[in-house]
Amino acid sequence: MWEMLVAPWQYEFMVRAILLSSLVGLVCGALSCYMILKGWALMGDAVSHAVLPGVVLAYVLHLPLALGAFIFGVGSVLTIGFIQSQTRIKEDTVIGIVFTGFFALGLVLVSRVSSTIDLTHILFGNVLGISNTDIWQTVIIGIVTLVILLLLRRDLLLFCFDPTHARSIGINIDALHYVLLSLLSLTAVAGLQTVGIILVVAMLITPGATAYLLTDRFDTMLGLAMVIGVGGAILGNYVSFYLDVATGGCIVVVQTLVFIVAMFFAPKHGILGRKFWDRI
Repeated sequence: MWEMLVAPWQYEFMVRAILLSSLVGLVCGALSCYMILKGWALMGDAVSHAVLPGVVLAYVLHLPLALGAFIFGVGSVLTIGFIQSQTRIKEDTVIGIVFTGFFALGLVLVSRVSSTIDLTHILFGNVLGISNTDIWQTVIIGIVTLVILLLLRRDLLLFCFDPTHARSIGINIDALHYVLLSLLSLTAVAGLQTVGIILVVAMLITPGATAYLLTDRFDTMLGLAMVIGVGGAILGNYVSFYLDVATGGCIVVVQTLVFIVAMFFAPKHGILGRKFWDRI
């Protein structure tokens, strides 16, 4: 048993993958709590896909990938807001149109530079073969995002729960709106190397949703979501190592299984857990 636990740590690429995935899991876990409370699951899906053309253009122009992702992530949200304000189409429909449009544009751009960009690495991640430059970029983005989330924890919580009250006591909710969207765009970039654009939305939603079933206190929810994010990343890397399968997929599958367990057995809000406590 001990040999199985230490074996992956004997390889440098596995050490880097586990540590980097854990950092991304930590950041995504923290941000996922606000995504769940704000009801931005679909928005997270939209932004994570909409950053693809920005990533490709930044790569071609030799600019930081985070800059391209930030511009297109925020641009997609502004586009959603403009279309919604100018038409009678409902928000979920507008989000679907915009994120698929941006994602398709990214695929077109990738096809034009297919000799220098591996599409599968962008879509599904490549944490086992990540370069030193991408490691430092992910670490910087992760730390900055985590620090901002923790510093603005109370204001963001009030903004998610009751924006009207937040505005009445002088909090600039418009600024918080775009701060949260900016962090979402940057986190999507950080998750690119771990699970890719397609699966990063799962890391941005599942830990928070699982923690939401386990507690009614936000601070506890925040801590649980971060633990689930890190734990899922570590266990996913172990599963990938021993089964020789995709690391990003394993991480998301592990987090999904944890959610299913919580859905049934959470003490207060689980399907079976609720029935058990009702009988007592």
